[in-house]
Amino acid sequence: MLMPKPDPATLARRAEIVAALRAIVPGEGVIDAAASLRAYESDGLTAYRQPPLVAVLPETVEQVAAVLRYCRDHDVKIVPRGAGTSLSGGALPLADGVLLGLAKFNRVLEIDWDNRAVRVQPGVTNLAITRAVEHRGFYYAPDPSSQIACTIGGNVAENSGGVHCLKYGVTANNLLGLEFVTIDGEVLRVGGKHLDSGGYDWLGLLTGSEGLLGVVTEVTVRILQKPETQRAMLLGFPSVEAGGECVAAIIAAGIIPGGMEMMDRPAINAAEDFCAAGYPRDAESLLIVELDGPRAEVDELIGRVEAIARRCGADHLRISRDETERLSFWAGRKNAFPAVGRISPDYYCMDGTIPRKKLAEVLARTRQLSAEYGLGVANVFHAGDGNLHPLILYDANRPGELEKAERFGADLLRLCVEVGGVLTGEHGVGVEKRDLMPTMFDPVDLDQQQRVKCAFDPACLLNPGKVFPSLHACAELGRVHVHGGALRHPELPRF
Repeated sequence: MLMPKPDPATLARRAEIVAALRAIVPGEGVIDAAASLRAYESDGLTAYRQPPLVAVLPETVEQVAAVLRYCRDHDVKIVPRGAGTSLSGGALPLADGVLLGLAKFNRVLEIDWDNRAVRVQPGVTNLAITRAVEHRGFYYAPDPSSQIACTIGGNVAENSGGVHCLKYGVTANNLLGLEFVTIDGEVLRVGGKHLDSGGYDWLGLLTGSEGLLGVVTEVTVRILQKPETQRAMLLGFPSVEAGGECVAAIIAAGIIPGGMEMMDRPAINAAEDFCAAGYPRDAESLLIVELDGPRAEVDELIGRVEAIARRCGADHLRISRDETERLSFWAGRKNAFPAVGRISPDYYCMDGTIPRKKLAEVLARTRQLSAEYGLGVANVFHAGDGNLHPLILYDANRPGELEKAERFGADLLRLCVEVGGVLTGEHGVGVEKRDLMPTMFDPVDLDQQQRVKCAFDPACLLNPGKVFPSLHACAELGRVHVHGGALRHPELPRF
């Protein structure tokens, strides 16, 4: 795509911004070369790409605060970014905005064994937290599939989950405290090492806010002691509906597995080709059920789950014999996304959540939509909490296929809302789902949400263009601050 040549006034403003940022973050902390900025042009939603005006990589909280104050004073937009693994376009840059990268905030600050808490900077990867504490038998429970790369700051922004979120919760359930910087450059702390705080639930408000309210500079999480016993089961079924019925039956029996994931036949075979996890290739659906806790309890629950699976028609059943085999069962699920990448030139990863009892209905409708659009789909999802991750297969080199995949995905998300679910379980709204927000929220709901945004960021400079289908200035929502007329989302270049 040929971009128009900037006019002299734009070039002069850019040079002014770059010079100001270099005064705040000296050395190599400011990136303005066009070739280098390409590294930041998209996040995990690679269909949308836009190099930022400039990227700045601060190393201290003071520098973050100074950058935000400068942007506020000079009406410059800011897009916070962690590792860029977001799948909803939440870290997509703006052509006229600063990209604030937090990759240099990558230290584990404190491990408090007595309080079972760890303080880390936002650039620490999810898996690195577990690596830091596992020698003492502890771990950090939320485990997104991208945990080797995704950062804890990004997990907070999107309220990420993972395969073990059914029993141990998503990021919000494992978060104890935050330090964040407001658009005014004010450094605030909420929560701490204690389990709960009085007053308003600021942690709940900030978690999942997608960078619209402030920039997180420190995170305190709780760590858990590794269970005495962990065993995984592979349950294969002759139909997707039978697998969905088993999910509901396990939960209805009062059993809460450590993890319960489901894959359909295309995903099963892609994963098996990729890492030879021992999955049954002829199964139409596969459940991975992990039980953890004291050995006697795990043994009892395995027997109960096996009986339920048999009643639901399971025709394949394997139980892990040791830790190596348990990890191999999970390897296929953890690598499902790259595995599917081998069977299709491109895929579009969706994220919607539905009531568990609607699982069979939604999967049947997904197959119908697949036929209608003429696009394949591989289903991988957190079955226990109804968080679907259908992967729509397409080829971006074929004219119109990306647009077709997006329409297919939009129909799937509308279906999730229609059956009583929500637009996102853990990937966030970003730019991907912003125009679908009215399917779930009416104008009054959206205005109330935007009032919260205005309370933190009156000029709408923090990550504009994300989440809301139309972003209003504060005056339009009845506030006294006036910052111009309605702000519309920029057109996003697609490749």
